[in-house]
Amino acid sequence: MTFEETGLAGVFEIQIEPKPDERGFFARSWCQREFTDKGLDSRLVQCSLSFNARKGTLRGIHYQTDPHAETKVVRCTGGAIYDVVVDLRRHSPTFRQWTARILTSSKRNMMYVPAGCGHGFLTLEDGTEVLYQMSEFYYPALARGVRWDDPAFQIEWPSDVRVISERDREYPDF
Repeated sequence: MTFEETGLAGVFEIQIEPKPDERGFFARSWCQREFTDKGLDSRLVQCSLSFNARKGTLRGIHYQTDPHAETKVVRCTGGAIYDVVVDLRRHSPTFRQWTARILTSSKRNMMYVPAGCGHGFLTLEDGTEVLYQMSEFYYPALARGVRWDDPAFQIEWPSDVRVISERDREYPDF
C-alpha cells in the first residue's frame, strides 16, 4: 500500500499496490504492520457497511468523542463518493480545515481518518456502498456531528444534496 498525505494533519489517502497476473491481480488492503510503521492507529475492532440507493445521498459529518474517539479507514466498495474529512482537533495545526478525495470502487483507494476528525461523504452514483473499518466500538451516547454546510468549514460539495437524514441536516453550527 502507499500512503499519500492530504495536507490535513494525519489524514492519508491510501492506494493499493496490485500484483497483476493472468487471473487479474492480488493486493493488500489492510496490514497492521504497515499502519504501525507509518505511526498510524492500527487497531481494528469493527467494520460496517453503508449502502446508498441514490446519487446525491449525504452522510455526515460524523465523529465519536473521547474516551472512544475512533479512527476510520473508509473505502468505497461499489460506486463512487466524494469523501470529506474535517479536522476537529483543537490543538491540530490544521484545526477547522477540511480535505476531500473521490473514492471509487474501480480505483480501490481509501481514506485514513484519525480520531478527532469528522467524516462524511456524498454519493456520486446510484447504488453506492461504503466500507468502514474502525478502531473503536460504536457508542451511541458518544456519537456527534457537525452540519455538512456549516459556514465555519465552507466545504465545497461537487453536486446537490438530494438525500440526507434529519439528524445530519439538523446538527448545530460548530
